[in-house]
Amino acid sequence: MSDAIDLDYVQAQFPGLAAPWVFFDNAGGSQILGGAVDKISEFLIHRNVQIGGSYAVSQAAAEGLRLGREAAQTLVNAAHAEEIVFGPSTTQLMRTLAASMRRQLQPGDEIVVSHADHESNIGPWKELEEFGIVVRNWPLDPESLTMRLQDLEPLMTERTKLVCVHHASNILGWMNPVKDFAAFVHEKGAKLCVDGVAYAPHRAIDVQDWDVDYYIFSMYKCYGPHHAVMYGKYDLLRELDGQYHYFYGKDKVPGKLEPGNPNYELAYSTVAVVDYFADLGARMGGRGSKRQLLEMAFEGIAAQEDVLAKRLIDWITARNECRMIGRGFASNRVPTIAFRFDGLDSGVIAQAMDAHGIAIRFGDFHSRRLIEDLGETGHSGVLRVSMVHYNSVAQVDKLTAALGQVVSELALAS
Repeated sequence: MSDAIDLDYVQAQFPGLAAPWVFFDNAGGSQILGGAVDKISEFLIHRNVQIGGSYAVSQAAAEGLRLGREAAQTLVNAAHAEEIVFGPSTTQLMRTLAASMRRQLQPGDEIVVSHADHESNIGPWKELEEFGIVVRNWPLDPESLTMRLQDLEPLMTERTKLVCVHHASNILGWMNPVKDFAAFVHEKGAKLCVDGVAYAPHRAIDVQDWDVDYYIFSMYKCYGPHHAVMYGKYDLLRELDGQYHYFYGKDKVPGKLEPGNPNYELAYSTVAVVDYFADLGARMGGRGSKRQLLEMAFEGIAAQEDVLAKRLIDWITARNECRMIGRGFASNRVPTIAFRFDGLDSGVIAQAMDAHGIAIRFGDFHSRRLIEDLGETGHSGVLRVSMVHYNSVAQVDKLTAALGQVVSELALAS
């Protein structure tokens, strides 16, 4: 089994990969592109003033923010740059959305969430219960460990206003068919809010094709800095309550949802993330627009990640004492893989891997309700290896060799 992408080129774009570590904790935060660091530095040195002035540097600052918003538009395939809202994190953007939507809702209106989600897409909606909003749980099917429309349908009523769901689970790794979800939810007269954090680094986002209403993800998990993006259909953003000053009126989209203004330099760095995908797509033989090149790049990214995921899953499933959390290998999963070893503490194993220079993680990963529902809270939760396209087959082999050694030593010690 060999790598399916030009790793010499790819790895050279991420300066952090020069560190003597194998990074398998990418779902917690990927390495940042060197180009993104360069954009941040450029802004802070050459454009670092408030936008809105008539003088040249202020105009350059405004241009940087505009270019960043247009890059994010390309990244998600939005119809308009104004459909992009920047914020510090997915968690905060979800809270912004919930707060901005609250006055649209009446006591007795209903929102559907899923305990299979990260808490970011549960907690802000649950807090609306104090205003009389009814929050229902769309359950994970216990047999297939997937989200099924047949389990959602009985929850939908004429009072259902919003359905919230993840695109990919940061524990199970499974990708949900959000295009099908959107069509179903819209047929029932509701809107769909998708947490795309665990999906965005792995596959091309296409909000227009999927017809989702809101789509939120973090750039620091998608090769950029600590920053996040919320897409919303323009007409829906226009109807939301603003979170900025009173004179930021209804039509001031997206500014009314970016209190204190977005972080200009981090928004600008989005240009480098999209440029990287376009360059990678061109190196793979792609042609056409920047968006078309990006889509080609993600085809290569998916191929590389499938190789990595299969390599690790094959190793896990071949061991009697190791158990996958969720389904096995398939093309509709991301390479975020949770597992545990029988009778051993996940935290002890993860910490022992530090000595091998391999970064993995353990716990519930802020998907606590899911881990509780799965009965996996004991022994420090689950182990998680989360890979991206800059990881290699050789690194997976180093991981499994080290895991095998650590587990054998712990078993002997016990």
